[in-house]
Parts: sequence; structure tokens; C-alpha cells
Amino acid sequence: MRIDVNVFLGAYPYRRVPGTSPEAVLRAMERVGVDEAWVTHLPSLFWQAPPEGNAWLYEATARERRFKPVPAVHPGLPGWEAVLGEALDRGAPVVRCDPTYCGLDPAGAEMRVLTAACGAARLPLLVAVRLEDARQRHPNDRAAEVPTAAVRALVRSDADVRLVITHADRAFVEEVHFGSTPEEAARIWWDICWIWGPPEDHLETLLRTVGVERFVFGTGQPLRIPESSVAKLDLLALAPPQRAAIESENARHGLGF
Repeated sequence: MRIDVNVFLGAYPYRRVPGTSPEAVLRAMERVGVDEAWVTHLPSLFWQAPPEGNAWLYEATARERRFKPVPAVHPGLPGWEAVLGEALDRGAPVVRCDPTYCGLDPAGAEMRVLTAACGAARLPLLVAVRLEDARQRHPNDRAAEVPTAAVRALVRSDADVRLVITHADRAFVEEVHFGSTPEEAARIWWDICWIWGPPEDHLETLLRTVGVERFVFGTGQPLRIPESSVAKLDLLALAPPQRAAIESENARHGLGF
């Protein structure tokens, strides 16, 4: 089984991105052998109130069993606790908050409160370091990237929180992992979509030094080409249990889904 924890539905506001409809994403999943996708409503991440896109997301995922909803939470807005409660009721595997797109301090009071609430609810929190390469971003897209210090601050702010960090490169992973205690590092999972694979040795090195158990399969499609994440694994000499851990088992069991 292959679970993609990092998938988007809907239009991107700063450029034309093909293949953003649910039907197109399903075709891409079939093309690369993804059995289940954890999906985010992409347009709402740029809205003043990102949770307003969750209703559409729940409708879309209710129509397609291969989709699992990743609803957006904004802890700076009234009623965010109800958004978290609905995510639990709807069976969301994780919730997400992209603090710099929400205009929040990534390690500020609102994010720490959300982190504690997710820990108490035993619901992992997903945070993207970035959505697109800085060299490709529109001049009006000025949200800063999430810094490594913020991830370390969040994971140590609550002993029960589990974090899924997407779109992180090797340097980011290493700085957070080796700057955290072993207990803290064991509650962070990283998707592989932004980590260089062969001929670079970035992913291979991280799997050896950080550990296979810390990584989950993510493509970032349709903002990124889904075949890229599959090719990274195809080009590595991974034992079947190691590959299974990355492609599904870490998401299914490590994250408690």
C-alpha cells in the first residue's frame, strides 16, 4: 500500500497549475500507484479564514474513499476549537496549520495553544515549511518559510503532540532532528517530497542517520510532479520492510491512523 500524505485539491492562486481537480488527482494517483491520499483544499490556505474551505473538502472526500481530509485550522480565529472537534468527528488523519500564511508567529502563543490541543486530542498537526520554491514565487506571495527553530519550539512545547512536516530539505531535517532530544525527534515525521534523491545522496543519508521510521511518503502533487517521490525510492537499495515503512506503515501506525 502507498499513502501520500501531501496532496492538494483546487486552484493555486499565483499561476496556472494543471491537474488540480479531484478527478485529475485520482488519475495521477492511479498513474503512480498511490492507494490513499491525504488531501488539502489548496485555495483556502491563501484565504483570510482557511477553515472556510473545509466544508468543500469534507464533501469531496466523502465522495471518494481514497481521499482522507486534511482540514485547515487557524488558531488566531474564533471557533478554531470547533474546527478541531469536527476534524476528529470526520476521521481526519491530521489537521494542518500554515502559520506564515495565516499571519501567525510560527512559534507564537496561538501555535503553541493549537499544538497543545492537538496533543490532547491525539491528532497530529501538519505544517509545511514552504509550498513552492522561492525562485518560482509570485512577488505578491510573501509568506515566509517556517524556520527550524519554530518546529523545535512546537515539538518541545507539548509532550503529546505529533508533527508532520512537509516540504523540508535535508538541511532543515538535520537541524531540527539533531537539535532535538531523542524523545522530541521521535514525535516528528518528515515527508520526502523536497528531499533530493539520487544522484544526490540526501535522502539516502537521512534514512541512514535520522532513521527510516521518521519518514513518510509525500508528493506535494499537483504543485510537484508525483513521479519524483516514487523515483527517489525506486533508485535506492531499500529492503522491502524499509520501503513499506516509508510508503505506508509509518503513516498508518506511527501516526496512529
